[in-house]
Amino acid sequence: MKIFTLLSFLIFSTISLYSQNSVISKITDSKTSEPLPGAVLIIKKTNFSAISNIDGLVSLNNIPNGEYIFYFKLLGYLPIEEKIILPLAGIDTLLIKLTSIEEDLDEIEVASLRGNRTIKDEPTRVEFIAGEELEEKANMKPGDIRMLLAESTGIQTQQTSATSANSSIRIQGLDGRYTQILKDGFPLYSGFSGSLGLLQTPPLDLKQAEVIKGSSSTLFGGGAIAGMVNLISKTPEDGDDLKVFINGTSAKGLDINGFYAKKLKKSGITMYAALNGNKAYDPANIGLTAIPEFLRYTFSPRFYFYPNKKFKANLGFSIIEENRKGGNIDAINGKISLPEYYYENNKTKRYTSTFETNFKLNSKESIRFKSSFSYFDRKLSEMFYKFEGEQKNLFTELNYSYISGKHEWIAGANYLFENFNNPGNPILSVYNLSYHLNTFGVFVQNNFKINKKISIESGLRNDYVLEFGNAILPRISALFKINPLLTSRVGAGLGYKAPTVFTESTEKTSFSDLIPISKTINELEKSYGFNGDLNYRTYFEKSKISLNINQLFFYTRINAPLYLFFIEDPLNPYYQLKNLNGFIDTKGAETNLKLSLGDFKLFLGYTFTLAELHSNTLKTPMYLTPKHRMNNVLMYEVEGKWKLGLEAYYFSSQKLSNGNTGRSYWICGFMAEKLWEKFSVFINFENFLDVRQTKFDTIYTGNISNPDFKDIYAPLDGFVVNGGIKYFPFGDKCCKK
Repeated sequence: MKIFTLLSFLIFSTISLYSQNSVISKITDSKTSEPLPGAVLIIKKTNFSAISNIDGLVSLNNIPNGEYIFYFKLLGYLPIEEKIILPLAGIDTLLIKLTSIEEDLDEIEVASLRGNRTIKDEPTRVEFIAGEELEEKANMKPGDIRMLLAESTGIQTQQTSATSANSSIRIQGLDGRYTQILKDGFPLYSGFSGSLGLLQTPPLDLKQAEVIKGSSSTLFGGGAIAGMVNLISKTPEDGDDLKVFINGTSAKGLDINGFYAKKLKKSGITMYAALNGNKAYDPANIGLTAIPEFLRYTFSPRFYFYPNKKFKANLGFSIIEENRKGGNIDAINGKISLPEYYYENNKTKRYTSTFETNFKLNSKESIRFKSSFSYFDRKLSEMFYKFEGEQKNLFTELNYSYISGKHEWIAGANYLFENFNNPGNPILSVYNLSYHLNTFGVFVQNNFKINKKISIESGLRNDYVLEFGNAILPRISALFKINPLLTSRVGAGLGYKAPTVFTESTEKTSFSDLIPISKTINELEKSYGFNGDLNYRTYFEKSKISLNINQLFFYTRINAPLYLFFIEDPLNPYYQLKNLNGFIDTKGAETNLKLSLGDFKLFLGYTFTLAELHSNTLKTPMYLTPKHRMNNVLMYEVEGKWKLGLEAYYFSSQKLSNGNTGRSYWICGFMAEKLWEKFSVFINFENFLDVRQTKFDTIYTGNISNPDFKDIYAPLDGFVVNGGIKYFPFGDKCCKK
């Protein structure tokens, strides 16, 4: 009996021994395959758990046979679950790959900074608009990029003409002339064409828009005191890409846009063509246009060449012609004699050519050359007054890049020539405002990745403006990856702006009675600024909910700012631009929150801006700058089927140039789009609360035949419905990274 009991015990012990399992898992990064120490393995509904070692290995022992849910997680990575049946059949080690929560940023390359870094590794803070967000803004305003930029925190589009809708962009409370707008790194939108640049740039052919806030003159030269916007064009990809966009509005507008791209073995082509127009529109019935009558044609082909892996080049052309007429709506419609009533007619032609090459010498070295020429002709006509001119811009840059270990070096030189030709007409109160600027620049940039957590980007530029002197522009930015969820960026730099006769103030006077810039009186506007941010990103509920919070603080100071003065000469009164004995400073904060839950995305933004002019002992707030602004956007998207969006934007009261204060207001909108495989239809209800300045304030004083316009601080067009169809027979490639 004792022998039987002993044998039974040994048999059951053996069975029990063989029913216990040991499981070894190796946890690695899905992109780099590097082992991940500190990862946690939990077997759900059991007491089993363990942490991976320095080699990414985690081991659990004495697990009974059965079916289990293995749950793997690590801070900064998406958690995953694996169904495991024990005992394992022929497997010694489970191979587990975790995906970084930042992987969606890995493929986003920043074009504005000349390097080869992705946005998550870039020390300079870059705001990125692309994919779905860019597509949604195009639905709302397909004819220009005002909507694309104006609905970002810290950015405001300022209307400079009450009847022609001419607009400029303001960043963090500074005038539009302090923001540099580029297209593919070419500075084409400035000077005489500045107030029309936003209106004549459609978003359909854009791949992405990159915004750098704060002093950026070290990158591309003067004019980027407030920041820089670089519009990046689409390039040919594998397969054909065709999109046709037709849009109509309740405000009598029509947009027909088309884009085509094709990539061959050693060449490629993109082609954009558009017809954009609007009838004169006056929702307030005050006899003046809130939306002018205009008709614009655009044609922009670009050719790409890549004969081998080391060399690539592209050559592009652009033609834009527009006739824009605002003012007395009866005069525009031909019901009354035009010269007797106020009108503003802008006839413009813009011709641009660009050429760019990139030659890769080896795996570490490359040379880039780029050049552009732009011709802009504008004829401005008003009652008994005409102003016209031609602006020519030439930009050329050569740079060399070298990667050595943890350093990436970029050095180069560029030349910018700007020439404005205006004959003047004393009979019409027009002085000869012709000028030319020659700017020679040399620069060097360095990106130093100290370790996995700290990167430094530094730069030094020296620009010599032949007509106004020298500007030395250092700049530095730093990226701190505090942990996989929390990062911080800080940056500082100097900037400058060469004086010209083209400012928001002179645009409002139509350049009448304005005397030229004087090389003996005027000087470079110089600035310094810094900003810093914290970015926190995390996931909840097994990555079903994602939260991203970004907090930015900024400060910019401009010394000797250029201001417009009215000189009350008893014989011949005139306007003159002078550098003030003082400075402008703007400071504040931007808060951005993005919350994603399934098919829903919520964007919340708040901007606090305190912009002031300091002259002698006086301190006055900058005009047309809301101290508080809120952005609220809720999106619902079913991939490939539906897009719904609800928006609400708040603007606090603004100080006006006449000493008054404009009232605060909300703008709300709703957008819906239904998608099929090869086309979609959309409708947008913009400003459905019908907020208009003409409802709560006047926009002019005096007689309607010869009005004296006030500051425009709120919308004039009110509630507008637009809708249309998009056709993409080869699939919709808009949202590819």
